[in-house]
Amino acid sequence: MNEAENTLSIVALGGVNEVGKNMYAVQYADDIVVIDCGSKFPDESLLGIDLIIPDITYLQENKEKIRALVVTHGHEDHIGAIPYILKQLKMPIYATRLTLGLIEVKLKEHGLLRETQLITIDSDSSLELGMTRLTFFKTNHSIPDCLGIAFHTPEGTVVHTGDFKFDLTPVNDQYPDIHKMANLGKNGVLALLSESTNAERPGFTPSERFVGEHIEEAFNKAHGKVFISTFASNVHRVQQVVDAAIKTNRKLALLGRSMVNVVSVALELGYLTIPDGMLIDANEVNQMAPERVAILCTGSQGEPMAALSRLSSSKYRQVEIVPGDTVILSSSPIPGNERNVARIIDNLFLLGAKVIYGSGSVTGMHVSGHASQEELKLMLTLMKPKYFIPVHGEYRMLHQHRLLAESVGVEQENIFIVNNGDVVDIHNAVARQTRKIPSGNIFVDGLGIGDVGNIVLRDRKQLSEEGMLIIVIHLSKTEGKIVSGPDTISRGFVHARHSEELLHDVNQLVTTTVHNLEGTKVNQWKVIKKSVKESVGKFLYTETKRRPMIVPIIIEV
Repeated sequence: MNEAENTLSIVALGGVNEVGKNMYAVQYADDIVVIDCGSKFPDESLLGIDLIIPDITYLQENKEKIRALVVTHGHEDHIGAIPYILKQLKMPIYATRLTLGLIEVKLKEHGLLRETQLITIDSDSSLELGMTRLTFFKTNHSIPDCLGIAFHTPEGTVVHTGDFKFDLTPVNDQYPDIHKMANLGKNGVLALLSESTNAERPGFTPSERFVGEHIEEAFNKAHGKVFISTFASNVHRVQQVVDAAIKTNRKLALLGRSMVNVVSVALELGYLTIPDGMLIDANEVNQMAPERVAILCTGSQGEPMAALSRLSSSKYRQVEIVPGDTVILSSSPIPGNERNVARIIDNLFLLGAKVIYGSGSVTGMHVSGHASQEELKLMLTLMKPKYFIPVHGEYRMLHQHRLLAESVGVEQENIFIVNNGDVVDIHNAVARQTRKIPSGNIFVDGLGIGDVGNIVLRDRKQLSEEGMLIIVIHLSKTEGKIVSGPDTISRGFVHARHSEELLHDVNQLVTTTVHNLEGTKVNQWKVIKKSVKESVGKFLYTETKRRPMIVPIIIEV
């Protein structure tokens, strides 16, 4: 076997230098195991884009080597891209019961459930995938059934933590497998991939139990309806809301498609306990006394079409927020969402609601699901890796995690801060980061996957900022002369009635431009269109300091 065949490669397909669309691969010889397959939501600059998923060119080029997709947990940034990737690449999926339940919902929506092999695993599972053996250990996070993964290869052991924190008093009694982590470290970890989301936050992340007490206190103090918004996938938090509603004798309504889906899956699989008759339909809320109702809804990140946003603007048909109601935001804004969340909070105050929001440490309504600095150092100390790759975070987080690793004894030259597309190759226990694979963002827009690129986005940006001017010219097929027109149509640029003189000047300029080309015997459509765009573009910028999209349309008659 040559060096290339027995090299251990760690490939970052997504999730480094960014928060979201996590996807990694561990390859030994001809065996590739993919870790997670997440998506992330677009920012305001990606006009019309619904979702961002990883570039899988590397996997497509090596599809015969892929043994499995192993999923650490059920959050969107770890499972959101699965249906889109499976349309291009078939592979069996290994995950825990709840994670598979959430994946099944997605596969049903995309018509992929029957043709996909789903295999349930737990922390005691052991998988033989080619020359690589996988074992698992339990971790805590803001969703149940989370796993860390150990890849045992002939070259050495690679550990991927998944998302984690050390919650020693978990609400669901799923304690972290600290002894398993320590045993891995005792037996030798060649490389550790550990999440970095809270690497800038000192201390320890509080237990989820801390939140339940504050939710119950808020329910007790509330006089009207109680609205509480959180991540739909935070099943622990949902159970705490249910428990608070039981203790305060309130019925519970669910608003938001993702909330209904996750609660249905969690109930079916036994991860949630809700008494019979407690859940009510949204249509029943107004038929009950306000102090006997609680509403659990989506939209804690300010998503424009989510339930909380529609409630805050009085656009939710069945339910409304009125003075005296209490609204609780049981989450922290993801970076980039602060403005949308602030707008919703303003609207809620305008409706007369009592709003409980802000830092979880102040309100007690939220704790992170991610490890803070002392827990990250604990993971590093338990694993004692030779090589360390901080993942899942923006560069400043990865950098801070590197400093934490150095502080607990990892050699500086053995720490790799990588970008998406970077590959760390390990051969004879020596690691090098010298090569890259294709990587980047694939945009999902409606039913289209990857058919919207930078050129389309540039056009959308121009249309949104400057508008469009359509110029229709009828030309004689035989002589190339203008038969009628030009007719100018403005959309998002200027209002035609108020800019008649400007559009008249544009039409005259177009006529002159076409006539000048007649004299040079140039009557090719491409040349005419280019000349019209250039001349009109220069004129409009001089007159208006705007650059609308100019679309000449030539019709031969």
